[in-house]
Amino acid sequence: MKLWALSDLHVGFAQNRALLEAMPDHGDDWLILAGDVGESAEHLSWTLDVLQPRFGRLIWVPGNHELWTRPREGGARGVAKYDELVALCRARRVLTPEDPYPLWEGEGGPHRLAPLFLLYDYSFRPDEVPASQALGWAMEHDILCADEHLLHPEPFPSREAWCQARCELTEARLERARALDGHPMVLINHFPLRRDHAVLPRIPRFSIWCGTRCTEDWHLRFRASVVVYGHLHIRGTRELDGVRFEEVSLGYPSQRRKPLDARGCLKQVLPHP
Repeated sequence: MKLWALSDLHVGFAQNRALLEAMPDHGDDWLILAGDVGESAEHLSWTLDVLQPRFGRLIWVPGNHELWTRPREGGARGVAKYDELVALCRARRVLTPEDPYPLWEGEGGPHRLAPLFLLYDYSFRPDEVPASQALGWAMEHDILCADEHLLHPEPFPSREAWCQARCELTEARLERARALDGHPMVLINHFPLRRDHAVLPRIPRFSIWCGTRCTEDWHLRFRASVVVYGHLHIRGTRELDGVRFEEVSLGYPSQRRKPLDARGCLKQVLPHP
């Protein structure tokens, strides 16, 4: 029984949907979906319905794209949109950041799995750039994330405030989990936990939409063995402080340098590959 991960499925693309439809049966294995499954509740529903029969358990955390509300479509915004997606997952017995952290007892276990929802606060910027100038700094290079128009923070006054609230809530939960037992943890978030991991060579100033400095030391504080994330669309494995960091994005079809098959698009989290 293995633990796998995949993020940034972007099932609005037909090639990505075809990969998921070709996914073989993995029996009792668990699969982490680390955000940006798609851009609507319908995309998330379709994906869970396709993958759930092929895995023993699914774990989902939101990316920024799932939280979008397009003006023409209307519907829930901000926290209400997130709550809607959590309810959709729970109706299918898919674990979310709002559920108790499960204990992984398969191969490579035991580990406590911690799905997180943290957002970003524009702090992944150079030290010399003030917070008030972060957007302008990115726009100097013609970079503006679509979140600025589509990801609404209601009832919070800003995405930064929503991020701060999520970090405080999650930090308290992780502290309780750490005190509960001595098991190492797998931290699961859509965005990277560290600024030095939010490196995008082609669009470096996009980093301000990639996380928060509040989580820089969480891999050490909370006894992480593995940190799973996506968002960057740059798959890879890093090691830092004895912790393995796995970027597990599938990404857009145009970004893939070589074809991936359904099995090859997954990254093994546990046991250590």
